[in-house]
Amino acid sequence: MKRYIAFLRGVNISGKNRVSMPDLKQAMLEAGFSDVSTYLNSGNIVFKSEEGDAGGKIRQVIRDRFDLDIPVYVIAADVLQDVLAHAPAWWNTGDKGRYDNLVFILSEDTPEEICSMIGEPSEGLEQVQIYRQFIFWTFDRKQYGKCSWWKKTAVNGIAERLTIRTAGTVIKVCEKGR
Repeated sequence: MKRYIAFLRGVNISGKNRVSMPDLKQAMLEAGFSDVSTYLNSGNIVFKSEEGDAGGKIRQVIRDRFDLDIPVYVIAADVLQDVLAHAPAWWNTGDKGRYDNLVFILSEDTPEEICSMIGEPSEGLEQVQIYRQFIFWTFDRKQYGKCSWWKKTAVNGIAERLTIRTAGTVIKVCEKGR
């Protein structure tokens, strides 16, 4: 069995798309996944599976148990470890004035197409770098309102194509996936 990490998009935000993580864990175990654990209440799951389409199966579990159609991004734990090993030097430096994120693409779009849709990052306030199918993104916490990516990643036409996690969350989940 291989270890995977799943990121659910848009759960438990402002009272919408409520998914109990203990209930989800139990439902996944019942569906045949093993060694299931969750991190935070925002839909971060570490599990083992032999399934080729774990994402589709997790989506079905969520439909059946919670009556929700939630986008699910699944990545092998070793692939995520490789992505983090190739993070740019400016990402996750510990600078509390910066907000570091990793962008996971849910759609068939390439990272270059996503970057083109969002546009150039605000000079001096944001940094963006592509690695494989992932986008490292950092912005200035104090001036987030002036950051073009911060505004555009949440608009219709773009938001549903992505799920975004902070560096801290990705690193913690990746550690759980070892």
